Amino acid sequence: MPIVRRTRADLDLAKVDWQRVAATTDREIAKQIAADPDTAPVFSVRELSRAKRVVPPPAAEDVRAIRRRLGLTQAQFAARYGFSLETIRNYEQGHRRPAGPARVLLKVIASEPDAVTRFAAIDGVGRIAADIRAAGQPESITLLRTSKWRPPQKWIF
Repeated sequence: MPIVRRTRADLDLAKVDWQRVAATTDREIAKQIAADPDTAPVFSVRELSRAKRVVPPPAAEDVRAIRRRLGLTQAQFAARYGFSLETIRNYEQGHRRPAGPARVLLKVIASEPDAVTRFAAIDGVGRIAADIRAAGQPESITLLRTSKWRPPQKWIF
């Protein structure tokens, strides 16, 4: 069946053969789609099954843009939000890319910097991070000692 292109204004819904539309099978619809190059799928079913969702990480310029928009130096930004100065430099120079929790934190800083600053002041996150860097200890060890987190009594596997 040839496809005739019309605008909505050209259509007269009273002239549509609704019984024929209702009787059209899925196989006939698939054949019509495959015959029309404008609506044919770009990828095969096999290609779609192998496809993976890729979320591009934020560009290194994003960290610099956030920091500059806030009017902070690298050292001020690192101290205010609990990053190390080296980490901020690596992000901005493109040597490393924010991932996981750092990426989420940067998104929140970009949208609500004052909320993050208030939370860091209440929770002492900035102070803990500064203490870690001053002590020269691995962050995970010091955070376990300084936080209230305790492992659960029972592990379920």
